[in-house]
Amino acid sequence: MHKYSLDTMPTGQDGLERAARFLRKLYGELEQPEELALRLDQLNQIGSYAPTAKELEGAARMAWRNANRCIGRIYWKSLKLKDCRDLRQPEAIFEALTDHIRTSTSGGNIRPLISVFSPEVIIWNEQLIGYAGYRQADGTILGDPANLAFTDLCLRLGWRGEGTRFDVLPLVIQVNGEDPVCFDWPADAVLEVPIRHPDYPRLRELELKWYALPAISSMSLDFGGLSYPTAPFSGWYMGTEIGARDLGDAHRYNQLPRVAEIMGLDTSHPRTLWKDQAMVALNQAVLFSFERAGVKILDHHTASDLFETFEEVEDRQGRAVQADWNWIVPPVSGSATGVFHREYTNEVRTPNFFYRDRSPWQGAGHRTEFPRGAGLSCPYHRKSDADSWCREPR
Repeated sequence: MHKYSLDTMPTGQDGLERAARFLRKLYGELEQPEELALRLDQLNQIGSYAPTAKELEGAARMAWRNANRCIGRIYWKSLKLKDCRDLRQPEAIFEALTDHIRTSTSGGNIRPLISVFSPEVIIWNEQLIGYAGYRQADGTILGDPANLAFTDLCLRLGWRGEGTRFDVLPLVIQVNGEDPVCFDWPADAVLEVPIRHPDYPRLRELELKWYALPAISSMSLDFGGLSYPTAPFSGWYMGTEIGARDLGDAHRYNQLPRVAEIMGLDTSHPRTLWKDQAMVALNQAVLFSFERAGVKILDHHTASDLFETFEEVEDRQGRAVQADWNWIVPPVSGSATGVFHREYTNEVRTPNFFYRDRSPWQGAGHRTEFPRGAGLSCPYHRKSDADSWCREPR
């Protein structure tokens, strides 16, 4: 089993220069020249860089601001840090992450939060919360096909789900290359939202639901020559991530045919646009259900408007906004949103979040060098495990 280096402090001239560039950028934006001078002096005297909690939080916020494939970056300053770098025991790590979920979920009033752990701590899950996928004897899949391979792994580790379409997967934690440990989330930690539609009451027959908190756990936080491979962060959903992709994609829960049946749509030919009508209804149901449950969520039109506001704010600060147009534009009614009609450059900047080249349970380590535009696959928009992992840029 691969062991991750305990020493992420950059040394040598190149490492010190990268750390110094980050410090100048951070404290320059904070307008704290005296603290910058102090930290640069410490950097030169010690000859290596270990970030303070303040610098770690600043790096995480800047990484979110630089995330080219995120439409919700206007909220980057609201991201809070849980500094968990001193934790080494799996039980303590799990307790910290349980607190992360509860704090970030906040009863539905979701708060952006990142927890950063030492480099020897590795979370095997793509997201902190996800639903299991079970291959049946007849070849069909019960649950989320995107998590089929990971579910098989959890079963081999001794975990047993209830065998439903929406079994919450355990958290798998590995420390310093030792054997991984599975932890089941407390029942009251994971908030789930039953999906209903205000105009189609029969939609409840599908017994759909989704978890309230998207919490990505497969990305490293990279800045100043450092790489923290375990830095799970969470915020709120844009509705299309659930309605159009998680529940709507044919290689995921594939609910459009069943929604169309409930709506009484003609599915005999694609030109009837039954898929389009069913997708809009499913997205309406997600937004309606989350709002009724008091869980924060954004519709894609509001998200697009807020991104344009983010661009204006950044322009006033003298910062050009980079974006990946293919992923900023929502998957539903793209041309009806403002971002569809804008052009962006897609230069990757640091600080930033980068995906590990492969999941740790697939045998590969984490990346410490900064790629130019690579390694930014999408946690929400993966292909089914029955096919392959989605490695297209987000």
